[in-house]
Amino acid sequence: MVGTPITPINGRTRLSFGVVNGGHDLGPSSTPPSNAGSDYGSVEFTREDVEALLNEKSKRKDRFNYKERCENMIDYIKRLKVCIRWFQDLELSYSLEQEKLKNSLELNQQKCMELEFLLKIKEEELNSIIVELRRNCSSFQEKLMKEESEKTAAVESLVKEKEARLNFERSQATLSEDLERAQRELQTSNQKISSLNDMYKQLQDYITSLQQYNGKLHSELSSAEEELKRVEKEKATVVENLTMLRGQLTLSMSSQEEATKQKEILASEVASLRVELQQVRDDRDRQLSQLQTLTSDLVKFKDSSEKSCSELNNLAIKTNELEEKCSLQDNQLKALQEQLESAEKKLQVYDISAIETRTEFEGQQKLVNELERRLADAESKVIEGEKLRKKLHNTILELKGNIRVFCRVRPLLPDEGCSTEGKIVSYPTSMEASGRGIELTQNGQKHSFTFDKVFAPDARQEEVFTEISQLVQSALDGYKVCIFAYGQTGSGKTYTMMGRPGFPGEKGLIPRSLEQIFQTRQSQQPQGWKYEMQVSMLEIYNETIRDLLSTNRSTSDAARVENGTPGKQYTIKHDASGNTHVTDLTVVDVESVKEVAFLLNQAANCRSVGKTQMNEQSSRSHFVFTLRIYGVNESTDQQVQGVLNLIDLAGSERLSRSGSTGDRLKETQAINKSLSSLSDVIFALAKKDDHIPFRNSKLTYLLQPCLGGDSKTLMFVNISPDQASAGESLCSLRFASRVNACEIGTPRRHTNVRPTESRLSYF
Repeated sequence: MVGTPITPINGRTRLSFGVVNGGHDLGPSSTPPSNAGSDYGSVEFTREDVEALLNEKSKRKDRFNYKERCENMIDYIKRLKVCIRWFQDLELSYSLEQEKLKNSLELNQQKCMELEFLLKIKEEELNSIIVELRRNCSSFQEKLMKEESEKTAAVESLVKEKEARLNFERSQATLSEDLERAQRELQTSNQKISSLNDMYKQLQDYITSLQQYNGKLHSELSSAEEELKRVEKEKATVVENLTMLRGQLTLSMSSQEEATKQKEILASEVASLRVELQQVRDDRDRQLSQLQTLTSDLVKFKDSSEKSCSELNNLAIKTNELEEKCSLQDNQLKALQEQLESAEKKLQVYDISAIETRTEFEGQQKLVNELERRLADAESKVIEGEKLRKKLHNTILELKGNIRVFCRVRPLLPDEGCSTEGKIVSYPTSMEASGRGIELTQNGQKHSFTFDKVFAPDARQEEVFTEISQLVQSALDGYKVCIFAYGQTGSGKTYTMMGRPGFPGEKGLIPRSLEQIFQTRQSQQPQGWKYEMQVSMLEIYNETIRDLLSTNRSTSDAARVENGTPGKQYTIKHDASGNTHVTDLTVVDVESVKEVAFLLNQAANCRSVGKTQMNEQSSRSHFVFTLRIYGVNESTDQQVQGVLNLIDLAGSERLSRSGSTGDRLKETQAINKSLSSLSDVIFALAKKDDHIPFRNSKLTYLLQPCLGGDSKTLMFVNISPDQASAGESLCSLRFASRVNACEIGTPRRHTNVRPTESRLSYF
């Protein structure tokens, strides 16, 4: 009955479907039944045809002809069942192919591991040989480098000695030239000194002659004065002689003045000659000091030249020795190079063998990668088939109008794990019931149930929310959505809905749903969508509605108790559109997750809880969280109206086990009565009775649009795996199976053109 995948044609995957003989085909491209003796023929069908089948609307001439509608619906369901069977068989074939691929992959991996082991052994041997060769090569290279360094050091020392010798010879030549130049200058200075001494002697003789002449003039002056005195005495007698004497006197005076002038000139010349003589003496002293330093340097250079000559001889001897050593090292180096060339040749041979083994390994690796790719393709096909199966299953459920039911089993508590009677809950492993079936054993008898999804005790909060995330998204799309948790006391309902406060990884469905809604709201703003949201929270305690967000709740409750008069009365009303109102209930506009978290914390603090023998902190009321969503697209003038109801029901419990007395007894009786009314409504819906007793309790009357209207409804049935709770768990599972069989109206999206006012009536 099952066909095989057809080769893609024009980019579309064509599938082969089976149809029942005599039945309707699944699409327009059907083929006649095969003659192989099978009950199903082969039909070639595209993915678009499957989508068309899912989106097919029933064609009816008379809307009141229910028989025709039923026949069309039965026919449509038969075709869907055929499609589902085909997908199940295809899934089975994929699973078999997957197992074959896994087996082949394991064999290839084992071969690859063996090859890798052999390759590692060869690589280790080659690496050891290469390491030894490299070690020898490195030792030879180190010896060679040492010899070359010694050789270069010797050559450098030789070059330095040669340069020092040349510098010494050059300095010796320059010193000899300086010495000769100094001797010549000394000779010239001695000649100048001798000439200056001769000139000094001549000057001294000239000065003595001048002194003699001056003495002579003085003697003549004294004789002339005596003569003048004698003449003055003989003045009267010798006037002519006087005039003559005056003339002589004037001549002598002029000659005396000339002599004084010549004396001054000679004195100045003598002073200048004395200065020159002092300069010559200074030059002589400087030349003598230079001569002394040059002679001392000459002595030092002679000593150093003798030492350098001896060192040069020693260096020449060492150079000869080093040259002999270098020749020996050159011979050793040639031998080492020959050994290195032979080692490199061996290394090339080893490299070639390693490359061959590596290419073989790469080929095996490519084969493994190809097998892994084929395995991944098969797994993706299995996942795609599972998604399509879920979609077809959900389509059938929507057509039937059933309430979806998820089952969640909580983990065993520490004081429950010590039971010796064994586990009472098991999960079937068959392909059809995997993830959807649960089996409960009581008194040796096994009871099997199948739901839309079953969560084992190890399921995380994130996994649970992933399964309902699309349902939460429907509230933003304009649907009414209701999710409620049902189960006995201590089975984990509040943990599923609210989570554990203070642990972000264990948040429940309510906070996670709000995060998703506000994130989607933010992401749809660029598309022109704007949303307004309102939150209300209430509890039904002892058949009385309590507003958990009322600001004066505590004072009003106290006044009610003191006066004995009833407080504010909250009335449940349903309008023609299926919307639910609770009069005088507090409704709060919210804009962020933080605001809703604050309101949830406030409501949790106000909720009625109590201690029983079955739970340390048991919820004693039904908690109802309502989020109303109004969305408007400014670009298309489209508006949506969605409602999200998240309900945490109070736990069902037996009076014998709970041990309730007083107020706890009244609470337990009220809880059991409301849950009994809920089961009555479910049974009436399952039997399709004309009268559904929604008004028997406040809870069922509040849930009337969710149970009997056009809402998308999901129930979580929470189960305790404890042996002592087997009876209550079995009752909960039976009740959940009846809920799953109830048919309600088909979900309807609430959209229309944006009105002039900004709010809807139910806001």
